[in-house]
Amino acid sequence: MATSLSGKTIAFLATDGVEQMELTQPWQAVEQAGGRPQLVSLKAGDIQGFNHDEKGDAFSVDKPVSEADAGSYDALVLPGGTKNPDRLRTDKDAVEFVRAFFDAGKPVAVICHGPWTLVEADVVRGRTLTSWPSLQTDLRNAGADWVDEEVVVDGNLVSSRKPDDLPDFCKEILSLLVR
Repeated sequence: MATSLSGKTIAFLATDGVEQMELTQPWQAVEQAGGRPQLVSLKAGDIQGFNHDEKGDAFSVDKPVSEADAGSYDALVLPGGTKNPDRLRTDKDAVEFVRAFFDAGKPVAVICHGPWTLVEADVVRGRTLTSWPSLQTDLRNAGADWVDEEVVVDGNLVSSRKPDDLPDFCKEILSLLVR
């Protein structure tokens, strides 16, 4: 599988407040499989990662979402953290970027609080997914079927609940990307 993602570019949409391990572990899985991850964010420069409530590392942004074209990417990963998706869902360009992946039928992977951005993009209606438990009402109100499972695959959408689910989440991302 070392070259199974060769030539594929995966967008990771995140901003300040991203849960660091939900960014770094899928990123490393994509790199190890031969893919090319790129960090897309609300601004150029760096974003601040967090380890729960503690500041973590800073990460260099490859492209602001206002300049990013979903057509240039093969898939999208939306890490969680509470601040990260809360900021993303209030940005028109970020919401349109996410919606474009669904409109094109491209793979999307989301974990923890990340589905907040999917709710704002109005792309969860009729889908089965999971998330951090506090989002279940938001997701159900947006028309999703919320389930409490480590990882859920619904077509081209992979979702997981929390950092503890990252091994299975990363495995399913890679499985979806090599189809």
